[in-house]
Amino acid sequence: MIDWLQIVILALIQGVTEFLPVSSSAHLLLPSEFLGWPDQGLAFDISVHAGTLCAVVFYFRQTLFGLASALMPGSGLDRSECWTLIIATLPVLLAGFLLKELIAGEARTVVVITTTTLLFGILLGCADWVSRRGQRRHTAIRARDAFLIGCAQTLALIPGTSRSGITITAALFLGYHPNVAARFSFLLSVPVIAGAVFVMLTSDHISLSAHAGAYYVIAFLVSGCFAYATISAFIYWVSKIGLMPFVVYRLLLGFMLWIGIVEGL
Repeated sequence: MIDWLQIVILALIQGVTEFLPVSSSAHLLLPSEFLGWPDQGLAFDISVHAGTLCAVVFYFRQTLFGLASALMPGSGLDRSECWTLIIATLPVLLAGFLLKELIAGEARTVVVITTTTLLFGILLGCADWVSRRGQRRHTAIRARDAFLIGCAQTLALIPGTSRSGITITAALFLGYHPNVAARFSFLLSVPVIAGAVFVMLTSDHISLSAHAGAYYVIAFLVSGCFAYATISAFIYWVSKIGLMPFVVYRLLLGFMLWIGIVEGL
């Protein structure tokens, strides 16, 4: 029996947290750990990830169309941003292939999530502090820096890290303006999320049922709509308020989780 309320809440969580530096995987795992909610299954995961993928593609549709056009033979258009995205994507593809069993099993624990929530929250705070006091580059990401950001992105395979959080953190440490860092991080999410959806679609564990189709559609729409709103709001506000609110949130969440672990909740 599928619970409508749980479907909507989990899809909302995915949509909001996918593009914020707070870790969507952690927030999706916590309800099952502390509230006893059942795993909604691989089909649900595909639905919500497809929703967030469509949201980021639609938001950056003009940019992505330009990048696709630049890759066409004889286009004569600048392909530098295409190459930086490709360079930044390769490390996580390799790491995901080599470590997929570990990621799917031993690493998905509350202790790991709590540790990474705190650790990478502190790191994000340091990056924000460095960014505010240094000279910020408003230019496009360079190839060497793209590789370093891509290497940092592999850490997001550990639950609780946050893919957007670690890539933005790396870009800020490299001297880029928060808007440039956020834009590159969101564009970088397209091949990563698309790859994750592809892997899930080809999994032997996927089970689709006709009677649950409406639930998957709702999950897709809810995650997509909230993801689009989150992207829009984050890009608008990040240069105005910085990343410290997310640092504070991560630290508070991490400390509450540690208390829960100690108390045996």
